Amino acid sequence: MTDRVLTDIALWTASLVRHFPELAEELAPGRGTPTAGAPAGTRPGRDRLIGEERREALLLQQRHGLAVPGHGAAPIRLHISDAIRDITDGVTELEEAVRARLALPRPGRAGVGERLRRIAGLLDGIAAHPVLAAHVRDELRRMARRCARALGDTEPVVRVSGRCPWCDSVSLRAFPDRRAVLCVNPACLCSDETCGCRDDPAYRHLWPEERWAELAEAAGFRAGELDAAME
Repeated sequence: MTDRVLTDIALWTASLVRHFPELAEELAPGRGTPTAGAPAGTRPGRDRLIGEERREALLLQQRHGLAVPGHGAAPIRLHISDAIRDITDGVTELEEAVRARLALPRPGRAGVGERLRRIAGLLDGIAAHPVLAAHVRDELRRMARRCARALGDTEPVVRVSGRCPWCDSVSLRAFPDRRAVLCVNPACLCSDETCGCRDDPAYRHLWPEERWAELAEAAGFRAGELDAAME
């Protein structure tokens, strides 16, 4: 079991914990922002009502596949609600699978964020099972990408000088939200057989923050360049 897989698990978990709550906010865009010309004090109450209606509609949709009419509420955004349902179910199933493999009691009910934190707390046990670890990494990566797509994936990207140590192309990019550097060359493959770049065409080799000094030396740029890029 390599540290690479564990690092990936930690990164994808952190991404989901950070961005999953934004999906709920996207179901009711503009909440709390008064409409131009609306009488003072009327919009917040209506926004709360719309939010409650959308939450109820989402709950019914998740449970029964039903939609309910609301008084004046905008239609629910199906791609967002689908992403919420997929990630919620996926995280629940993943935690149950991890605990079953580690011979731990069935987990109690909890929200997505808490379940993700509980999975992260089991990393030492997961590390002892390479097949399980790879599965956890792949599922978290899939769900983090699903979340990013639903939100529009607007993470800023900064070009980094120097050449990728693996493919020798000028394809290094800094991603400030993830505090990571990726090689965006689709043909790049590293030598770590457990790295996702070797078996997933959409995956890109990644350097976390603790490996930036090593990357800077190998790629031929100043280590301080990444600190500036991440600001």
